[in-house]
Amino acid sequence: MNMTGTIKPSPSSDLQNFVESRSGQKVLRCYQCGKCSAGCPASYVMDMGPRQIMRAIQLGLREKVLESSTIWLCISCQTCSARCPNEIDIARVMESLRWLAAAEKSEPAEKDIALFHQLFLTLIKRSGRVHELSLGALYNLLGRHPFANMKRLPGMLARGKLSVLPPRVKGVAEIRSLFAKVKAMEKEHQKREVE
Repeated sequence: MNMTGTIKPSPSSDLQNFVESRSGQKVLRCYQCGKCSAGCPASYVMDMGPRQIMRAIQLGLREKVLESSTIWLCISCQTCSARCPNEIDIARVMESLRWLAAAEKSEPAEKDIALFHQLFLTLIKRSGRVHELSLGALYNLLGRHPFANMKRLPGMLARGKLSVLPPRVKGVAEIRSLFAKVKAMEKEHQKREVE
């Protein structure tokens, strides 16, 4: 963005090429109907709706996309993907953007959102499900705001919204093997990009 606020699109987009190769989705098939944004349950907290992210990718606005809160606030619920008339898996596009932002160490618009994302996945890998109390405690400690939301804790515990003990989940070994497969696929993908 320049000083007057005008956005200058990139005529040949490395961002678009990366997203398409990483996600397997054809970004140019998006014609901006807006069904993804209209159905997104998290769009009210995003700085750009899913439709705007898709357009920004098409225009090659790498910095704007990677610094957006949207890619981190996307909950991958697949509502956008299910609603897309061109069958674009927008949730996969968002995941490829998160991967790129993390790889390039881009500063996310939301403070500590990358930390939250990583902790969330770590807890699922460890026990097969997120234990909200552990997630909140780790997030507060590692994010250096140890007492954030502490006033809400007693009420949530009293109403049964949080459990003190982590849940027991069957098939944790299978979940861990899925994480291992994904890691192996990422390494293979990186190896092919280097060649």
